Amino acid sequence: MFHPKGPTFFEQVRQCLSSTRKGYDLLAPKFEFTPYRTPDEMLEAVADLLETDPFNTALDVCCGTGAGMRMLRPLAGGKVVGIDFSKEMLHEAQRLLADSQGEAELEFVHGDVLEMSFDETFDLATCFGALGHIYGKDTDLFLEKIHRALRPGGKFVFITTTSPPVFSRTFWLSHGFNLAMKIRNFIFRPPFIMYYLTFVLPEIRHTLETNGFRVEVESPESLGQYQLVIATKAGA
Repeated sequence: MFHPKGPTFFEQVRQCLSSTRKGYDLLAPKFEFTPYRTPDEMLEAVADLLETDPFNTALDVCCGTGAGMRMLRPLAGGKVVGIDFSKEMLHEAQRLLADSQGEAELEFVHGDVLEMSFDETFDLATCFGALGHIYGKDTDLFLEKIHRALRPGGKFVFITTTSPPVFSRTFWLSHGFNLAMKIRNFIFRPPFIMYYLTFVLPEIRHTLETNGFRVEVESPESLGQYQLVIATKAGA
C-alpha cells in the first residue's frame, strides 16, 4: 500500500479494527516501510538541539521500532530506555538497534506509558509520532508520568505544530479523520486510539506549564511547518 514491503490495504484494515496494542503488534514487522515512522529530518533536528545540551540518561516514550533510540544512543552518556506497550514493536526495535552506533546502554521496557513508575530517573524524555495515541482525557496523566520520570532540570522534547486555520484543508481533513475514529470506536471494541491535532500549540504550552514545566519553542528551518518543544522540569 505504501511500499512494496509495507502492509497491504487489507492488513491495514485488520490493524485498524484491532485494539491499539494489537494493531501495532500486527504492523510491527512492516512498520519501517510505512509513513508512520518518524522522518529522519525530524530526528536530525532533535539531534542538533541535543548535541549542544549533553545528557546522561534518556527515555524514549512509545519508542516503537526504535528510530528515536537510534538517534539518542550516540548522544547519551549512560543509558537510553525505550518503553512501548507493543511487544512486537519492541522486538523489532531490539533487532534493528543491534548494530546501532554509540556506547550508551540500551534497555527495552514493555509497558503502558500511563502506568510508568520511573522516579527522577532521566535527564531527557522524548516522544516521536505517538502523541496522537494519548487520548485527550489522559493528557494530564501522561505529562504527570513524564514529569515524575525526569530529574529536576530534565527536559521533555517533542515535535508538534500549531492549530491549523479553521478554513484550511488540514483542519477539515484532520477533524474528519478524528470523527471517523470516534465512530469506529463507538461501533467496535476494543478501541483504536489515534487522533490528529493533539498536543498542538499554543494549547499544549499552557497544559505543560500547568503540569510543572517551563516551555521553550524553537522553529528549525529543517522542520518547515513543525516546531520543536523543549519542556523543562522545574528545579534547576
